Formats: sequence, structure tokens, C-alpha cells
Amino acid sequence: MNTYPIQKLSDAMGGELILGKGNGLVESGVSTDTRSLVPGALFFALSGENFDGHDFLDQAVAAGAAGLVVRDLPDGLDPGRSAVIQVNDTLLALQKLAHWYRGKLDVVVIGITGSNGKTSTKDFTLSVIGQRYQVHATKGNLNNHIGLPLTVLETDDDDDVLVVEMGMNHSGEIAPLCEIAQPHIGIITNIGYAHIEFMGSREAIAEEKGALARSLPEVGTLLVTAGCEFANYFGARSHARSVSVGNGRGVIRAEGLQLTEAGSEFELVIDGEESSHVQLAVAGKHMVNNALLAAGAGWVLGLTPEELACGMEAVQLSSGRLRCFDHGGITVYDDTYNANPDSMRAAIGVVAGLATSNGSARTVVLGTMGELGCFSEEMHHQVGAYAAQRSLRVVSVGAEAAGIAEGAREGGAPEVEHFDQYEDAARWLRETLQVGDVILFKGSRAAAVERVMNQVFPENEN
Repeated sequence: MNTYPIQKLSDAMGGELILGKGNGLVESGVSTDTRSLVPGALFFALSGENFDGHDFLDQAVAAGAAGLVVRDLPDGLDPGRSAVIQVNDTLLALQKLAHWYRGKLDVVVIGITGSNGKTSTKDFTLSVIGQRYQVHATKGNLNNHIGLPLTVLETDDDDDVLVVEMGMNHSGEIAPLCEIAQPHIGIITNIGYAHIEFMGSREAIAEEKGALARSLPEVGTLLVTAGCEFANYFGARSHARSVSVGNGRGVIRAEGLQLTEAGSEFELVIDGEESSHVQLAVAGKHMVNNALLAAGAGWVLGLTPEELACGMEAVQLSSGRLRCFDHGGITVYDDTYNANPDSMRAAIGVVAGLATSNGSARTVVLGTMGELGCFSEEMHHQVGAYAAQRSLRVVSVGAEAAGIAEGAREGGAPEVEHFDQYEDAARWLRETLQVGDVILFKGSRAAAVERVMNQVFPENEN
């Protein structure tokens, strides 16, 4: 964040400077966490279900905060040299400040949403655009009503492009993020079943994700997956031009795709451009689509096919996104960050597409999928059946994942095991896995499938 006087920031968020000098400077951006706050930052005392930032104001002062943004000033607090800005709602103040600050930035903003692949697509976009421009992007998956404003406020005048993830789990959440970020380029990866518990249908999910398409200006560009059944729906509701990407189809496409154990290779073909050969060191057909969406953003910004290829090949994916590593001759896929029915099928498909020899096994270790509501039982069952149809050994972990094992058994999987406790699953895997085996770990964050993986392969823990 660029340096501003405290009074100017107070005015921008609609606050009242009740203590301290207005000409004091905020030189180190903003913070909502005293554990990472650096001297000269503006601290927002946010309140949530499990915490209240007002309980940590003493720590913020001790850490050297230039200012404190509070709803109320607690009795007995000595703000020292920290200025104090009072607001009615600290979260709303953070969002208002981010909206104001975005208007001061001369950057191209790329917004990314979708049911699956947002973070991987963001990682690819950062790598591709970074071949020519200075880029700031969402860290990890800080893509909500708090994370996106913080990402905007971390941007400064040295940045040419800002890449922001936009996540949601309820209706009405994407539009406010778009209002803050004001994107020029929009990427919608796909529409699946993530958060269907709260949204009720895929059509409702598409309507919510489509807020990104509707927010784009006429001079903007919307990038959509050619195979998404809602692609035309999004394009028809956007003022921007719509560009499709995909495997073998679309304006931007992969031709001659060949999948390998650790990645893929293909020809990047863009209508009206020279083709370029790409070798991705990331496994999975779905990852190719994520890479193509990122290439589309780079193409809009004028990068050459060679730059696009280099950017895709140089990507460093965030932790837990289909990371592949070898452990004593066992090939391990770590896709433990999160899970929903569509991402489960995509990851299972990666393992199913790999050849084995000499009696080695292909195993998928699957945990529960969250936020499926009344669809949960059916979809866990379907995932197990999907793995069984591909002749995989299925291990389900956690009481709520028992439906996966049930679906796998009914589907005729060669071997099915279920464990309520992750320690038991880890013990069984250590006794069972052999050289030459391929294994996938996949589940929602609450399922903690990564704990199974880290017990079996502790030296490869991220």
C-alpha cells in the first residue's frame, strides 16, 4: 500500500479520528492480525464468531501500529503513539477503504471465480502475466470479503496487474467483491456443486458466479471454459467480449494433448497467432484448462505465445493442489487442500489414467466433502462409485465419508477400506503400500486427509 496521512484514510472509510494526529503517516499498509503486524501499519479490529480484534489492541499498540480502527475504545487502553479512528463497522470500513484505494491505482485487474480451480488458475495467471509485468495476486486463497480488500490494499504503484480470487458460499457475495476490485478481465473456471448446500442448485451458483461477468466493462474481456454448459449464459449477460478456451476447442485451445504421470504437453493454439509447444509439470487434464484460462488473460494483455508457454511451464502451484512427489518408489499425489464432487472426479481421473505394472496398485484416499447439504449422501456415494468404475483401490477416512466406501463397494472396486480415525488409515497404508504404487490424497479441509498423508510420508510434509 502506498503511504497516506491517517486523516485521509479516516475520511476515505467514513471514520472519525478521535485520538492522535491526522498528519501521521500509515507507511506499512493495513493489518487485521497483530501476530504479523509491522510498525507503521493501520490495524483494523475486526470481530468474528470466534474472535474480536478489540481484545488485541494492546498488542497492536506494542507492535507499533500507526493507527487503530475500532468500533469502541476499550476502557483503560493506552494507545500510546497510535492514532485511533472510530467507525460504526470495522469490516465495512476496511471494504470502503479498499474501494477508495482501488480508485487510486493504475492497474489492470483480473478477477477469477468458479466452483473449482480458482487458486490454481490464479497461480497460473500470476506466472504467465509475470513474464512481462509486475503482478500482485491473492495470497493462498484469501478470496472472501476480508481477504480481497486486504489484497487490494497490499497493491502499490509498482504493480502493473492485480490478480484477485473471488470466492463465495452464499448468494450476494461476488457482486460486492467486484465493486471493490473493479476488474477489467474476468475468468470463470466452471460451475459445479461446491456450496450447493447454501445455493440450492447449479443454476443459482451460475447466477452468483456470473456477477463477475456482469461487472466487466465493455472494453473488458470475459474468459470462459468452452466445455462449461453455462459459457453462453455468462457471455450473453456481460458487456465485455467473451472468449472461450478449452482442450481441442475455443479461441484459445490445447491441441494434441498428451498426459503423463507428472504433467502434460500440448500445442497452444490461438486463433490468428503462431502456435507454441507447452510442457506442463502439473498433472491432470483439468489443470490444462486452468493453464489455458491464464494464457487467455496473458493474450489479452499482449503477451506472445512464447511468453504464454514459458509462464505456464514455470508455474508454482499453491500447497495441496495436486502436488506430485516420489517416496521410495511410490508416486504420491497431494490434493488435500479442499474437495467437492467435481474436483474429486478430476483428481481421481488423474490416478485412473496412470498405468501400473508388476502388480502395483492405484489407491485413492478420500475424505468427506463439505457444504453439500441434502445432496451429501448421494454425492459421496457417487464419488465412491466413480472410483470403483476406474478399478481403483478406495480408502475412505472419517465417519462422514463412509458413503464413499459404500459407493465403491457397490460399484465393484477391487478393494475398499474405511476408517473413522485417520491414525488407523495411516497405519493400514504404511503396512500395505509397495514400491510402484500410485496414491492420491483428497478431501475437504475439515476432513484433514493431509494428516493421513503426513503420517505415512512425514518427510514430505509441506
